[in-house]
Amino acid sequence: MPRLARLTPDTAVGASRDLLAELASRHGPLGDMVSTMAHSPAVLGGYLQLSRAMGRAKLDRGTSERISIALQVLQGCRLCLDAHVSAARARGVDEEEIERARSGTSADPAIAAIIALALQIYRAPTSITDAQITALREHGYSDRAIADVVGVVTLNVLTGAFNLLAGLTPESGTDV
Repeated sequence: MPRLARLTPDTAVGASRDLLAELASRHGPLGDMVSTMAHSPAVLGGYLQLSRAMGRAKLDRGTSERISIALQVLQGCRLCLDAHVSAARARGVDEEEIERARSGTSADPAIAAIIALALQIYRAPTSITDAQITALREHGYSDRAIADVVGVVTLNVLTGAFNLLAGLTPESGTDV
């Protein structure tokens, strides 16, 4: 059961009302997470800005979705995990690779290395080494793509933590 109520453009106030109204006019019905985030215009605005910015990330979306799957398995947000599994499938990631992502790896050594970096950023960022960054470059990742991993991790921490706090689950309503 959700812990926080959904808001709508009619029930939200101030900046949240404006953000929800704009989103509804551009995208139609609003998902539970966005509607619930509207309790804090700072959180909702930050999420929207980071989400838009990460849409311009250098990492390809299939890799980004695999990273997100690995992170959400650790974080425990089923709503996010389901959304990222669906997005990975839509981008052509096969079921074996989705299962590998759930385990924090990939059959592709380059993707396995970038997933490992994301998990390390999540768990213990002080343990990242120069050798790891060099290895990622040798796999073909640019500095921009490597830096984008921090954004993917941050977006997943934000959405997963928010959904867990708010009590949003796949059973509690609509999508992210």
